[in-house]
Amino acid sequence: MIGDLHCHTTLSDGSLGIEEVIVQAKRMNLDYLAITDHDTLASSSRAQILGERYGVNIIPAVELSAWDKVRGEKVHILCYAPQKPDRLEGLCLKSCSIRTECAKDMIDKVKELYPIPEDAVRPYTKGSKSIFKQHIMRALVNYGYATELYGRTNDELFGKSGKCLVTREYPDVNFVLDLIHSSKGVAVMAHPYLFGGGNVELIDDLIEKGKLDGIEVFHFSADKDAQETLLKKCEEHGLVATGGSDFHGLYNSVPTHIGSRFTDDGNMRRLLSMISENKQKAKKHGSPLE
Repeated sequence: MIGDLHCHTTLSDGSLGIEEVIVQAKRMNLDYLAITDHDTLASSSRAQILGERYGVNIIPAVELSAWDKVRGEKVHILCYAPQKPDRLEGLCLKSCSIRTECAKDMIDKVKELYPIPEDAVRPYTKGSKSIFKQHIMRALVNYGYATELYGRTNDELFGKSGKCLVTREYPDVNFVLDLIHSSKGVAVMAHPYLFGGGNVELIDDLIEKGKLDGIEVFHFSADKDAQETLLKKCEEHGLVATGGSDFHGLYNSVPTHIGSRFTDDGNMRRLLSMISENKQKAKKHGSPLE
């Protein structure tokens, strides 16, 4: 029993739709799939129906944007199977609004450098709950100002000190984790090595506070040594060790396909046990839909 617990669709910054992603998961012989679009659970109902049709178990999930105020870095938290998803609705709307406001400012900056039409980015955001940097880069490729989504132009515009990069703080990571647990979801730190060492340091702070349920160990940003470091933390503190492809399709920053990284049998069983416990807790405190 294995599962890819991290992938994206056109609801955020992926290029394939929900059905296409689920069908591909079936081709890869995955038992479980979690669609973790950024700051939206909009895929949940349709994904469950399609999962039953194609024989893939779907775990409702979302990748939530957060901010480490101590280190001034962004953080992504994967939330699995929240039993009271309505409690996350306000947070998701706020984060999508922050991202879209930043994107609009970035588009204005890009237009000062490149004479693209006012609505050049819009065709690529159809269905998405936000506007992402990848959508802007795709418009630049389409109008001939770049030949690839990632490379020199992307680095110059949207790299760490890019001339068009606009960022704002997302909600505090401690608040986000508290809200996940209030929703009776499982909270997993996503790709700790993707944004630099700060997220790795943050893990120890969150473990000390008892706020993490797991760590995404198996991700393309973590080499073998990094995975061993994260696995050791999971073993020492009783956390689930998850894995996922972080698939975005056309918008992948590195080659990664559905099922390229996954959560193994033992950790899948641990995660499913956590979800089952949360369901029982939710029942004791009222309807899961409250």
